Amino acid sequence: MAVSLFSFSASLLVNPSPKVGRWNSSVISPPALVLHLKRSIPRVNAATGNASSSLDSDFSTELDAVSSFSELVPDTVVFDDFERFPPTAATVSSSFLLGLCSLPDTKFKSAIETALADSECYEKKNPSERESCFFNKALVHVGADLAKLVPGRVSTEVDARLAYDTAGIIQRVHELLKLYNEVEVSSQRLLFKIPSTWQGIEASRLLEYEGIQTHLTFVYSFCQAAAAAQAGASVIQIFVGRIRDWARNRSGDPEIEAACKNGEDPGLALVKKTYNYIHKYGHKSKLMAAAVRNKQDIFSLLGIDYIIAPLKILQSLEESVTYPQEKYSYIRKLSPGSAKMYDFTEEELIKWDQMSFASAMGPAAEELLAAGLEGYVNQTRRLEELFAKIWPPPNV
Repeated sequence: MAVSLFSFSASLLVNPSPKVGRWNSSVISPPALVLHLKRSIPRVNAATGNASSSLDSDFSTELDAVSSFSELVPDTVVFDDFERFPPTAATVSSSFLLGLCSLPDTKFKSAIETALADSECYEKKNPSERESCFFNKALVHVGADLAKLVPGRVSTEVDARLAYDTAGIIQRVHELLKLYNEVEVSSQRLLFKIPSTWQGIEASRLLEYEGIQTHLTFVYSFCQAAAAAQAGASVIQIFVGRIRDWARNRSGDPEIEAACKNGEDPGLALVKKTYNYIHKYGHKSKLMAAAVRNKQDIFSLLGIDYIIAPLKILQSLEESVTYPQEKYSYIRKLSPGSAKMYDFTEEELIKWDQMSFASAMGPAAEELLAAGLEGYVNQTRRLEELFAKIWPPPNV
């Protein structure tokens, strides 16, 4: 059985290291496991010096060359293609659960049925509270099953309806952690995906202080990225193609117009600025680029921690032969060494607070963030409505 998996849910994937994660990047139809591509050559780590780095010459395809700079994460995959793209981590989200519920048979069926038969949820008289309980239980039971299948971490989506409620986000994460503890999944195997509103970033700061790792998504502006880095978020995800799309169809955003005036793609420019900010000022965050649209996007991002790429691009990279004279033509675009030479304005180096954050959010970030949140909320509501229809499950 072949099933395509979802695309922007930035489903976060993380490697076994406590501070690093890997994700899927989509919020749309059916479920997605995010897979880490293991290549035969070592990843290049250029900590100092030029943007270019010497490469191990032991590679023969573009995929080998690119993977020596950054970790590539497919945002789509088929369930029966694990040998080619062995999964190391996964994300559980409303989108993933909806996709599972649409399948006639799945290894996660019993996890969802167990959640729907949970006596704690059954006893709740308020229908909305009961549906929310089912949703949380389903996330955790499926997440626990995923934790048994992958060696890395499982990222769990935090309800986007809480995006502007710092206390609500923290409470929900604690509730999910408690449920994971009940099914014996260690917090070291988990990461929580939170929208990059100011309230979400503040929740990330407080959760990271507790030792709970977070992944901030829906980042479309430098104020979001810098505030997320200052908060100590484990992962910051920027959507390159979505910013570019907005710039092609809209105008009036100062940050985007400044990038275009300098002859830069605004999505790639934001990734570059964020990477340099993180490394120049010693923040711990890892940076992920999502919504890349072509191979040139990837070549422009060499050196970033993670790139979420469509399967068709990864297949193209894998099928493209790198000839001997081309092996040293791949240049690391982003490195901690070159970050030290990047200049920031005084306005960009402030300690971000809610007021400065709100004033710096341009129309592009505001519109794209709102659209992303709407998509997540709609997925969650659809799932809860589905649970209400099929509860209680048969044969349980």
